[in-house]
Amino acid sequence: MSKKKGLSAEEKRTRMMEIFFETKDVFQLKDLEKIAPKEKGITAMSVKEVLQSLVDDGMVDCERIGTSNYYWAFPSKALHARKRKLEVLESQVSEGSQKQKLGVVAHTCNHGVLGD
Repeated sequence: MSKKKGLSAEEKRTRMMEIFFETKDVFQLKDLEKIAPKEKGITAMSVKEVLQSLVDDGMVDCERIGTSNYYWAFPSKALHARKRKLEVLESQVSEGSQKQKLGVVAHTCNHGVLGD
């Protein structure tokens, strides 16, 4: 009597992104509600919620055309987003190390003055 464990929210998000990256296609919600349960094991009831979280995080693009919403995400966009994030983090690290060096120099100078 084994119970089937459901997917975590992060697993659902990852699997949903796989659909976009593998197909490199544009979808409507109704299409994803059919594809996700069959191919990735995401329940149809949670597809909309998972998709909205990905849109909110900027990982999936959404555009309303007429009365329909279209969703897409391409691997190249994800790569560029990761590169930008890496550049930001690297600049923060270099700024932090420069501030740390300045703090050490200032601390050393202050002790030199007080020690005399």
